[in-house]
Amino acid sequence: MPDCRDAQHPRTADLHTLAPNWSVKVRVKNWARAKGIAPNRRKVRRAHIGGRRLNDIRDDSARARDVSNGLNDLSGFAAAENYSLALTRLQAGEPIVEPAGCPSTTYRVLKRLLDIAGALLAFVLFLPILVPVFVALLITTRGRPFYTQERVGYCGRRFKMIKFRTMRLDAEKLRHLVPNEKDGPIFKAKRDPRITRIGRWLRKTSIDELPQLFNVLMGNMSLVGPRPALAKEVAQYAPWQRRRFCVMPGLTCLWQVSGRSDVDFDQWVRMDLWYVRHQSLWTDIKLLLRTPWTVISMRGAY
Repeated sequence: MPDCRDAQHPRTADLHTLAPNWSVKVRVKNWARAKGIAPNRRKVRRAHIGGRRLNDIRDDSARARDVSNGLNDLSGFAAAENYSLALTRLQAGEPIVEPAGCPSTTYRVLKRLLDIAGALLAFVLFLPILVPVFVALLITTRGRPFYTQERVGYCGRRFKMIKFRTMRLDAEKLRHLVPNEKDGPIFKAKRDPRITRIGRWLRKTSIDELPQLFNVLMGNMSLVGPRPALAKEVAQYAPWQRRRFCVMPGLTCLWQVSGRSDVDFDQWVRMDLWYVRHQSLWTDIKLLLRTPWTVISMRGAY
């Protein structure tokens, strides 16, 4: 007959997978033993029942309920501790990943030259659109046409990202009233009532992103690279997902030309990691050439 400890008790290794570091693992193990959930070899008693040797355990259904409740509590505790630690590191300006991507110095120099030349050229080309939009927003937003937001970029470095304002001025206060329609740590709502009438058009055409050309010129962003994210969202990332910050964030990327908001979060991160592995000048040029058609089609833009 198989040992009842193996049949009735969750293995300690399973509990360890819920804890991100050794200190939490020890607390998980001690808590589970105190509750009688994890096997403690020193306290296992044997009893003869009907001529067969069985572990002296509680009723199966009661134990299963205790295990389920206990593991849920522990996983929630570990997640909360991880979030707090990650957010503290981000606020302190500590790197969250090591630099990666194409290590060639020649590539980095050429990429920076492409960023500067491309940003200046885009300003000249879009100036007839930028000026009327700026004036319209200046009137409709009570003199606050730009919206700056702190984002996480290269290796966890924080910077102020600039956009045209597309939401009402009290949008952040009303965020809790809008249901999130996406999975993962990101927040997206297709019909967000906080977006203004002109703001909806700006988002559909991606014109609201054009002020980020200033970020490109300042060196906080590149023309091509993973999109920057909010610190409170990054704090919820799994370690493998943070690798998308190994390279400079950008205006456009593989996710941007592959459906944008129609793509789920895990697939989005995998696209960014693909770019990290295949970063090159030719990859950047191909993504830049695909971007105009994506903007015109308005696919996934909201």
